[in-house]
Amino acid sequence: MQSSAVNSSNNKETTRSITFAEAVREALSQEMREDQDVFILGEDIGVYGGAFGVTRGMIEEFGPERVRNTPISEAAITGAAIGSALTGMKPVVELQFSDFITIAMDQLANQAAKLRYMYGGKGNVPMVLRTPSGSGTGAAAQHSQSLEAWVAHVPGLKVVQPSTASDAKGLLKAAIADPNPVIFYEHKLLYKTQEHVPEEAYTIPLGEADVKREGTDVTIVATAVMVHKALEAAEKLAEEGIDVEVIDPRTLVPLDEQTIVDSVKKTGKVIVVHEAVKRGGYGGEIASMIAESEAFDYLDAPIRRLGALPIPVPYNPALEKAMVPQVDDIMQAARDSVHRR
Repeated sequence: MQSSAVNSSNNKETTRSITFAEAVREALSQEMREDQDVFILGEDIGVYGGAFGVTRGMIEEFGPERVRNTPISEAAITGAAIGSALTGMKPVVELQFSDFITIAMDQLANQAAKLRYMYGGKGNVPMVLRTPSGSGTGAAAQHSQSLEAWVAHVPGLKVVQPSTASDAKGLLKAAIADPNPVIFYEHKLLYKTQEHVPEEAYTIPLGEADVKREGTDVTIVATAVMVHKALEAAEKLAEEGIDVEVIDPRTLVPLDEQTIVDSVKKTGKVIVVHEAVKRGGYGGEIASMIAESEAFDYLDAPIRRLGALPIPVPYNPALEKAMVPQVDDIMQAARDSVHRR
């Protein structure tokens, strides 16, 4: 399914080219201008502008009451956001690296995710937790992980993984409007990527996948930065006569199962690609969903998964690159599926 909420992105008169980071900042700023209950909090997000500069300049417009620098305690930051959300505010947390979610995990898994259910629907937790994830910057083992499967496993949490600037803007605005806690992953390598993004306000519904490239021979379901590697692989494979369809789920929870199933029914082959460690990764959930669906009878080849090796992320650039799937790996998996080797 094509993105229905960004139809205006095809109108060149209403778009301009900005980076992924600028698109996130624009979504935050628009929401804060429209709703006084929206505020952001995190380490060094004020004058410094955040670890990756996403909130740069926002304290000048909105002031320190709504752009709140916090102590270095991810558990305290997340707990404060949960408490304020219960009182009717709409906090947006920034954690400097997604690895630090482990420190906030009790607040997320045992508090934010469960409170609406435990209060019988009488209390909502409309908070968003934004955080940079992924490898490729030489930030080593404690600042480069992809742990999205951990939070996707917890009932009550929604999980978003945009791959483009325009998607990031629309999805973040939808996440802020959602009455549930949303974990919003921003891959570090995407912050400087740039594309046309509508300046006006728009949202992209959570749970709506996007067909980034249509094809007929094999489906590649890819997330975050792997979407771009899958698209590069698809263009090269086209020269070999292999027509690849690339599906970007955009949200892991809720997952747009039907778009994936429809694509697999069309192509008969599927590869799931993510940067997280393959063992226990979210790709296993997608593969199982396909195997349990009506698409199973259409499969002409085994479902293949590509993910990172089960090791801590290396500091050495060559080893770091070797750990995660690359374009050549995706191309070979596609050839193997199409030719059933």
